[in-house]
Amino acid sequence: MRSYGYANDVGNQCFALLLFQKLLKSFSSNRMNLRMVLKLLVMRILHTMLRVRDLDKSIDFYTKVLGMQLLRKKDYPSGRFTLAFVGYGLESENAVLELTHNWDTNHYEIGNGYGHIALGVENIFTTCASISQNGGSVIRDPGPMKHGNTVIAFVEDPDGYKIELIEINSRETIK
Repeated sequence: MRSYGYANDVGNQCFALLLFQKLLKSFSSNRMNLRMVLKLLVMRILHTMLRVRDLDKSIDFYTKVLGMQLLRKKDYPSGRFTLAFVGYGLESENAVLELTHNWDTNHYEIGNGYGHIALGVENIFTTCASISQNGGSVIRDPGPMKHGNTVIAFVEDPDGYKIELIEINSRETIK
């Protein structure tokens, strides 16, 4: 059977929901294997794209300061851009960051629609100290979030993108 995951527009999302309803109905009436139903509908975040001014500086930040790995990098001369993918594991198993460098653009406005990327960490104080020691900018020191107990901090990449650090064992559960 064919997988209908990775819905990328409203039409595909509606189709996926209709297919899901049909499969659930089939599951309940025909005892179709639940694992099979879920496998058909797997969707996951593949990557988040950030436009960067200086690709080498950004790769250094994400690999040397935040400890990600450069997974792949490719120039597209006819389009005058380069893509670099960084992350904490293989793209086949993890969401990653796509760093896009447009060769003829040296300034971007982040805008007020962008929020932040979040990374889970074991020890937020040690992580922030390491980021600072490696040249990164901690713009909000570790501490409990406003109106809650989850321990967070914020750092900023070379292009001004905000990255939230969340101490995993302090996260509040939603009830």
